[in-house]
This record gives sequence, structure tokens and C-alpha cells, in this order.
Amino acid sequence: MIEMKSSEEIERMAVTGQFVGELLAELRDNAEVGVNLMDLEHHARRRIKERGAESCYWDYAPSFGRGPFRNVLCLSVNDAVLHGLPRDYVLRDGDLLSVDMAVAIDGWVADSAVSVVVGTPDPADLKLIEATEVALEAGIAAACPGGKLGDISAAIGEVAHRYGYGVNVEFGGHGLGRTMHEAPHVPNNGRPRRGMKLEPGLTIAIEPWFCASTDKIKFDEDGWTIRSADGSRTAHSEHTVAITAAGPRVLTRRPVRADRPAVRDEKSAVTP
Repeated sequence: MIEMKSSEEIERMAVTGQFVGELLAELRDNAEVGVNLMDLEHHARRRIKERGAESCYWDYAPSFGRGPFRNVLCLSVNDAVLHGLPRDYVLRDGDLLSVDMAVAIDGWVADSAVSVVVGTPDPADLKLIEATEVALEAGIAAACPGGKLGDISAAIGEVAHRYGYGVNVEFGGHGLGRTMHEAPHVPNNGRPRRGMKLEPGLTIAIEPWFCASTDKIKFDEDGWTIRSADGSRTAHSEHTVAITAAGPRVLTRRPVRADRPAVRDEKSAVTP
């Protein structure tokens, strides 16, 4: 069942979205050579607690995965693209890091993801990240009232193919609002003018993710981390979007440059 949101409820989601966007910007800006993934995880835990928010990831236990997820971030490095478990790993020059998070404030959820190259970038990695960002903006532009869900999927897929990347449709975007995952599923490839009609009040997470040289994936033994099947680099971009009578409204926009609170020296680093 798809739950449409009122204008007031979208405003409440926007409050959550602003926090998610600001925190993702902090994490993006603090992802530097020498920073441990657990530094980022514990920084996010502290900020979420300070805000009085609740992580949608903590204790999340879907059909895949091995036991409940006990972190507030998905941190996926290089060939890992989705659901990467935070772990004792120090970021190295040239790593490609994807950061994904979803939280609730006063019962309303926002979900977003960003990819960044740590240190010296490889042009191929920058192209891959750019493709996901361009695809995300194309998907958002297609999320107009009166259109069809397939318009969003087709817009994302067209960008991927234009950049020379394949598209995996096993995981994609989704509805959200009171919970992290609601109907409908939003594939990252599809046919325009197909699927459900887009109406004001629909809130969805649009999240293109691409692998550099394959559309196949594999799972780590942890049951969570999803990697490209051939070990090629990956990238992931995501925003929470509300469809309104005036057009699509992005609820999780990030500041261009956030303040840089220190995370490297937190005593909680590298502990689960």
C-alpha cells in the first residue's frame, strides 16, 4: 500500500531531510586519508543522538543480511556499493567511499547517500560518481505530477547507458515516510510512461548506483556488503524527494561545504 503524505507531513520529512543532508556533508568532508571508517560511524552516532533522531539502520533485519544491522551508516569502499558494514579500515589515498544513511525525527524518515574520492582522484572514479549524480538529477527532474514511475527509472537508465555503464535493478529506490522502506520500488532502469501515476504527496528515495564494468553483484560473507561481481569500482548517489503540485522537491540537499568537526581523535573509534 502506498501512503500519500500531506503538505504538513512533507514539511516534517523536510526537517529530517535537512539534518540528513547536513550530516552527510560533514561525513563527506571528513572522509580523508588516514581516517578510520569507525571514526565516521561514531561521529554519526553522536550527532544522531545529539539531535534526538533515531537511526533507521540500527537493528534493521531484512530477508538478506546476517543478523540485525548494528550501525547507523553504510560505508562502502571501492568495489563495495551498498550496505557496507563500518569496520576497522583506515582510508587510503584514492579510495572511493560511498556513505548512506537514513534517520527518523519525530517519526518521519529521510534517506540519502553520497560518494566521494579520498585524496588523489582517478578520473575514471570521478566519471563514475558524476554519472550517478547526473542520473540522480535526471530522475528527480522526471518526478513530476502527472508523469509515470517509469519516467524516473528511464531517466536514470538513459544516463547510465550514455556514460557507458550497465544497470542492476535488484536494488533501487523506494517509497519512504513513516518507515525507511515503503512502496513503490523505484528501479534504476525502465520504460517511460509505464507504471503508477505520479501524484502530489508521493515521497520516494531515488538512488542510482552503478558499477564501472558490470551490472552483476555479489554479497560478502557478512551477508550485508554488496560488491561489483568483477571487482570494479562503484558509486552511489541518493536523495529523498517529495512530489508536489509545483514539481519535485528534494528534501535532503547537502550544503556545498560543511564545517569540519574533528572525528579522527574520538575515543570510540574502531569499536563496534
